[in-house]
Amino acid sequence: MSVTLKQIAELAGVSRGTVDRALHNRGRVSDEVAQRVRQIADELGYHPNEVGQALAKTRRQIKLGMIIQSAETPTMHIIAMGAARAAHDLHNMGVEVIIRELQSVDAEQELRCMQELVNEGIQGLAMTPANDPAVCRKIDDLVGRGIPVVTLNTDMPQSKRMCFVGENSELAGKTAAGLMAMMVPEKAEIFILTGHLSNATHKMRCTSFSEEMRRIAPGIQLLPLQSCFDRDDYALELTQHVLQEYPDLKGIYVAANGQHGVCEALRQAGLSGKIRVLAYDITPQNNEDLRRDTISMLLDQRAHEQGYRPLYILRDYLFAGRSPEDALCYTGIILKTKYNL
Repeated sequence: MSVTLKQIAELAGVSRGTVDRALHNRGRVSDEVAQRVRQIADELGYHPNEVGQALAKTRRQIKLGMIIQSAETPTMHIIAMGAARAAHDLHNMGVEVIIRELQSVDAEQELRCMQELVNEGIQGLAMTPANDPAVCRKIDDLVGRGIPVVTLNTDMPQSKRMCFVGENSELAGKTAAGLMAMMVPEKAEIFILTGHLSNATHKMRCTSFSEEMRRIAPGIQLLPLQSCFDRDDYALELTQHVLQEYPDLKGIYVAANGQHGVCEALRQAGLSGKIRVLAYDITPQNNEDLRRDTISMLLDQRAHEQGYRPLYILRDYLFAGRSPEDALCYTGIILKTKYNL
């Protein structure tokens, strides 16, 4: 006998609607509730079959593609895990998902990958776009050919993509600025480190942070922006140079990856916990650095949902003609300290 949403709901102590949203990322559900629902579903061996049965009846198959850039970074690894989970669940519904993981951020490589997926017959594409005009034109070309595109983690709003799934980067940067202003003295020096200047999300986090800091804390000095290309070894070296040049440094804002390199530089200098560090994403290493007080606070963007949700948006659109309610499907900003991990 098949497991139903009602049975899962009763065991989880929530409504059937909450179960549906938790399993398919169709709305706001707390991480704790979503994890409990998914665990119960896994233990019961639940597999969604409503759409799969309909597909079997119509003999219609859907093939989706996903491109994940900077796949070597911890955050994108979590996104890839979410995509793999969605691919597994969708397979039971008759949907094939082809996932391509690219190292670093490379527009030319992404363009080749996009064309390869088109040649393999995809009917929809989810992707983390490189901030490049050629990528924008390619997205528009695919949409014009009837292949909907959903961007995730980083957006390309000037394109004809159907929607974006990810963090509100402008609000995240402003949130970080408000937190930093409360953490450091009025005349402090702040170091800003990012990953890739060509990444729209990284750029917006830095721009909005700087603008908000100048507005609410004009006495704070923002040091020149540095890029570590999402590499901890580069972040380590850059932080060491800054510590030598600015011995009175009071805060570090890490807008992308490279967090552990920053933490290692502080540990080597004996400054763990003495300089306030704001960083992004709940990853095993970040959690450990947070527990050790090297990172003061984490801003999480629900990376797993960013990998999982876009594929369901494409499935719903291609199978049922159901478009997302909003072109900007924000995944929220979650603040974590060592006390609420």
